[in-house]
Order: sequence, then C-alpha cells, then structure tokens
Amino acid sequence: MFSSELYDDEFEQPAEHYERFHCEVDKGQTPLRVDKFLFVRMAGVSRNRIQEAAEAGNILVNDRPVKSNYKVKPLDTVSVVLGHAPNDYTIIPQDIPVQIVYEDDQIIVVNKQAGLVVHPGFGNNDGTLLNAIAWHLRDNPDFDANNPGVGLVHRIDKDTSGLLLIAKTPEAKTFLGKQFLDKTTERTYNALVWGTVKSDTGTIDGALARDQHDRLRFSVYDPEENPQAKHAVTHYRVLERLAYCTLVECRLETGRTHQIRVHMRHIGHPLFNDERYGGNEIIKGLPTAKYRQFINNCFQICPRQALHARTLGFTHPTTLQRMHFDSQLPPDMQALIDKWRAYNPASM
Repeated sequence: MFSSELYDDEFEQPAEHYERFHCEVDKGQTPLRVDKFLFVRMAGVSRNRIQEAAEAGNILVNDRPVKSNYKVKPLDTVSVVLGHAPNDYTIIPQDIPVQIVYEDDQIIVVNKQAGLVVHPGFGNNDGTLLNAIAWHLRDNPDFDANNPGVGLVHRIDKDTSGLLLIAKTPEAKTFLGKQFLDKTTERTYNALVWGTVKSDTGTIDGALARDQHDRLRFSVYDPEENPQAKHAVTHYRVLERLAYCTLVECRLETGRTHQIRVHMRHIGHPLFNDERYGGNEIIKGLPTAKYRQFINNCFQICPRQALHARTLGFTHPTTLQRMHFDSQLPPDMQALIDKWRAYNPASM
C-alpha cells in the first residue's frame, strides 16, 4: 500500500521509460526530501532540474512517482527515469592536462583552467574535466567515472577558472554534498567588473531563475512573481579600483547557476568580457578610438569572463579536519589586471 499523502496519484507510469539514475537508500538515512537527496547524489544536476523531473513524474520511489517533498526512508529504491532514450554521455578516460593541487584516497582538489567544460552534456560529449579525471584514475579499480555516486561535488562554468572538489568514493560525495547543501563550505571568487563599485562591501540578495526572454541566461526575479526563482545571496568586497573597472572578491552564500555573473550585472557591474551578460561591450570609459583599441586589446588578453574561483574551504569526509585551499589568479586575468593598472586616461 502507498500513502496518498506521499505519492502524487495524478502521475501515470510511462509505458516505456529509460532509467537515468538508480540507488537504494542507506540503512542509516534520516528522513530527507527526495529532491535534496538526489541533489547530493547526482553530479552536475541542479535542484531545480530535479524538481522539474518530479513534476513530470520522472522520479520514482519503490517504482511509484513521487513529489519533490517526499522524504526518503532507509532502503527506499530511488530512480530517475526519462520518457526517451538518453544521450550517450559515457565518460571515457582522456589524457587532458589538469592541475591537481591536492589528492588523497577520498578527494581531489583541481585548479581548473578556463575553457574546460566540467562534465559531458549536450554539445560536449567528451573533452571535459571528468574525462581528465577518468584518465588520472584509470588505474584505480575502485573508481568508476560513470558512477553518479562519485565525481564532481559542485560545478563552475566552462570559462570560469579555479578550484573544484571531486569525490573519489560515494561516502565522500554524500558527506561533502551535504556541506554544500547546508552552506557550511567557504568559497570566494575574484572578479573584474565594469564600473566603479562605490561601497567597499555589500550583499546582493536576489532570487534567480532562467530569463523569460533568453533561456541561456538567468535573471533576478521576485519569488512571488516567479515561483521558479531560487533564493541566492552573494557577499562582495572591493579589492582594488582600476579606472573604469573594479576588482572584487565575491563570497557565495548560495551556489546558483551563473550567480555571481547575474548578481553583479543586476547591480550595474557586469563582469568584464562576459559575453552572455553584456560585459563584452564598452560600458564605461572614453568615446575615443584609442580607448576602444585599448579595450579590444584587453578582451584579447582575457577572452572570457574575468572570474576565478579563488578559495575553497570544507571539512574532510574522513579526518573531519577543516581544509582550505587558495589558488593564484591565472595568467590571463593577471595580465588583464596589470594592463588596467598601467592604464593612463591622459594618453587616451
């Protein structure tokens, strides 16, 4: 018997479905919403996508569709299914250079270069960070790159550089994923943004959802007007003011897709050379041909959004020691900042 309070009876089991994910809940699992449970277990899938899957009847517990607020219990069988055959995103080992800054038997911390996609997806079947990790661990018989219970604990955008955390065991991923869910990790980013940020410190509190006019972008919305908008908070402080740009440090309280990029644009300071959010245009400065050439040179020096995941802090899954990592700015961002430091408005 299934309780009607827990299961959505209006969902019908599809005549044919393809399993995307399957696991059995641990014996010691405390009651936890199924969307939160899957967010921790499934690499590279946002909680919003999981909730959409539940609304579509594609999340099954004990072979019955459930709502997002169903609380998993010990030994429940949880599946995510699709009504069509999934694309083959099998992760194959590929010899791709990647900078590993720390590794033990539970975790890997990577300093990702800009331009590297973190996981396979539409248009990026291979050549990703996960393909590189599969190569790095190719001789480890206990690591299966295609097991969603291991791998990426969080994500950063393709053209964002910086620190990423990878779990080598299911236990480590569950432990670390809960820290991200509970907001007990520490993450700061360095960003060069357009314009002079007046306040030395500030907080941006704005819920994010996909832009209603451009599905590749996100925007800030009032949650009462857009129920899909998710709570998001970014704290920032000014590190250096550089003529028509400002170098800022951003500390994430939440970790939404494109969060820093959207929040800084929302307060009038898009990231320098962020094509998706308008930072690849001349927003501040002088109306001269010489200045336009200077900006074009800057765009060529750093041909992506000027954003770097600088620090990462978390509690180790087995030693329970607090760990903290700091990565230097990559050469393209450092060269861009140096060029702005040497900028002389009188010469323009």
